Amino acid sequence: MIMKDKKIIVGVTGGIAVYKAAELVRLLIKAGAQVKVAMTAHAAQFVTPLTFETLSQNKVIVEMFASATSPLDHITWAQGSDLIILSPATANFIGKMAHGIGDDFLSTLVIATTAKMLICPSMNTQMFLNPAVQANLELLKKRGYTVMAPAEGELACNTQGPGRLPEPEEILEQARVLLTEQDLTGLKVLVTAGPTQEAIDPVRYLSNRSSGKMGYALARAARLRGAEVTLISGPTYLPPPLGVVFKNVNTTAEMRAEVLNCQAQCDWVFKAAAVLDYAPAETAEQKIKKDKELPPLKLTATPDILNELGQTPGKKGRVLVGFAAETQDLLANARAKLIKKNLDLIVANDVSRPDAGFEVETNQVKILYADGRHEELPLMTKAELADQLLNRVKELWKKKSGNPGKK
Repeated sequence: MIMKDKKIIVGVTGGIAVYKAAELVRLLIKAGAQVKVAMTAHAAQFVTPLTFETLSQNKVIVEMFASATSPLDHITWAQGSDLIILSPATANFIGKMAHGIGDDFLSTLVIATTAKMLICPSMNTQMFLNPAVQANLELLKKRGYTVMAPAEGELACNTQGPGRLPEPEEILEQARVLLTEQDLTGLKVLVTAGPTQEAIDPVRYLSNRSSGKMGYALARAARLRGAEVTLISGPTYLPPPLGVVFKNVNTTAEMRAEVLNCQAQCDWVFKAAAVLDYAPAETAEQKIKKDKELPPLKLTATPDILNELGQTPGKKGRVLVGFAAETQDLLANARAKLIKKNLDLIVANDVSRPDAGFEVETNQVKILYADGRHEELPLMTKAELADQLLNRVKELWKKKSGNPGKK
């Protein structure tokens, strides 16, 4: 777990979005982090410190010289933390940060910290767009702080525009990025995920049981580790991972077009989508009525995107990864697919297993390599498997590209 035992301070300043900070603290703790909260006096006017003490199970500091506060807390907290999240960060506090003003516990802690910093601005649209605020944010970015762009929409002051605090789940995901080793920085990764759909008539279609979970886990894991990720997905109920370029498609032809358009710039390509092999030869223009004789459903082969990629030159050192979802003769079928489609490696799993098939959170796979090797991984979550696959592709890419890369 990325967040397990990480020491995080949530700095809460005085804006209406303070209520979202309580949910953020809850999510951080659920993710395994050790959380402390520091508040400004204005923040304590919106939500009491008791709320955050209850959630974090740690004392909350508001006043610099309160009786329960050690004179060195601003130093020990600041230098003993992995990450400080300022959520919400008001225009006033952003200004103090930019100019090194430490006139309360939280602002003094920020000056003293050696931790990474995540700033989440939240304020009225015109305040956010004020040139002074924008200049302060740019100054903080130049100093190496991460600033999340506020969301747009209706604000508490009944205006529309940028200034809304990002949702706690989005802040948590950005915190994960900051606490993850960025060993894939500079790499461009393409992932396909989910099923495709082929229409029978305007209301019916052919598809398969793919949930997209493995592809989405790969896209998210690569993004967390610093890669530039493009995710091309068929229809799923999953939200796109934060920070990826997301392209939604329905048919195999649409997926093929997007993949061929993106692949030439990519270092790694993961074809995790369960693309339909066949589509109706004809699509009825009107809904086929139940009381009429059902016409024979004639099928035609769809484009083999993975095979086409295997025969298409890509970027120097490109690693092409396929997936084989099988119900019998797993190794033989996967090996044949690996060779036929000119892949660097293939990830094979038995989808007849209840713990390793479609729509579940776990997987157990065998990895087959072009040089004849294969290895079997134990049962694990798809998120864990995604990192394992990235590690192996990273080593393979180093050999193919002649680039030692990051350790």
